[in-house]
Amino acid sequence: MRRTILTAFVLLLSWSAAANVEAADKLSYQLGWLPGGDKAPVYLAIQKGLFAAENLEVTVASGRGSEDVLTKLATDVYEVGEVSFDALLNRTAAGNTLVVGLMPFYSKQPDALITTSTSGIKTLKDVKGRTVGSSMFTSSNLMWPVVLAANGIELDSVKLLKVDANTLTPMLATGRIDAMINWLPAAAVASRMLSEGGKSVTVLPWSEYGFEGYSQSLAVSAKTLKEKPDAVRRFVKVMRLAIDMTAKDQAAAADAVKAAVPQANYDDVRAQIAAAVALMVNEHTAKDGIGVFEATRVRKTWEWVAKAGNIPVDKIDPMTAIAAEMRPR
Repeated sequence: MRRTILTAFVLLLSWSAAANVEAADKLSYQLGWLPGGDKAPVYLAIQKGLFAAENLEVTVASGRGSEDVLTKLATDVYEVGEVSFDALLNRTAAGNTLVVGLMPFYSKQPDALITTSTSGIKTLKDVKGRTVGSSMFTSSNLMWPVVLAANGIELDSVKLLKVDANTLTPMLATGRIDAMINWLPAAAVASRMLSEGGKSVTVLPWSEYGFEGYSQSLAVSAKTLKEKPDAVRRFVKVMRLAIDMTAKDQAAAADAVKAAVPQANYDDVRAQIAAAVALMVNEHTAKDGIGVFEATRVRKTWEWVAKAGNIPVDKIDPMTAIAAEMRPR
């Protein structure tokens, strides 16, 4: 009898443990682009068990730009993902509310003009008469004309070449382009590659030329938010913590990325993380908190997007692009 009771108790514990494992909420997450140091928070969260501690099972997949991610979220291929906030605002303005924002990753714009110290381009105005390269899929292309106009530069005074992202740095190194449009984490990698050819990099962040607001952000499909609201809230909680941890221990974050992506160059990962941290944790997050949309900056972002798309600024309230429970009070 005792043996039977003991056996039944052991089976009960096994069934209970199995039930707890099965109870973990699963979420599929799509990166905005390929894995790298700028994606460190999610890899650190996985390695340190932050998701597991919140009873979440998260799978991560690469992306091919914000439009790709937004489409995958809208069609429920993935549940949460990383998108450019301006791309999300454009979709909202077009009446597509199948995806909503949850929190910003970058509270500063990451876009920059990257050139060599020998190009003669020292300010944005020096780009007149030059050839600039840009990726075919970057959201920076949407803002480029508006940033130029805001700084009194005519669009047709600059030749823009849209090419594969992987060819930008080699083209800059060989002089086929005078400068390239890219994000600050990419500038860190370009610096290493160009230094191997005896060249140094000059970086002109667009945020220093008036371009304000939010950029990369965490977004969710409306269906997932409706069906798994608590899981989504826990995911946001973890990502905010992971950003803070990444900022405080960049070496640990780099180790997490390297473990997940063994082929990554460790020095590049460290440089990407350093650049990304400055965009994620800065004077804006000191005031508003990490991963918090602040209403004034949301509206400022929308003003830039509306200008770029020639959209009446009063067409939408940009706050409607953010999940109601995540909107600033």
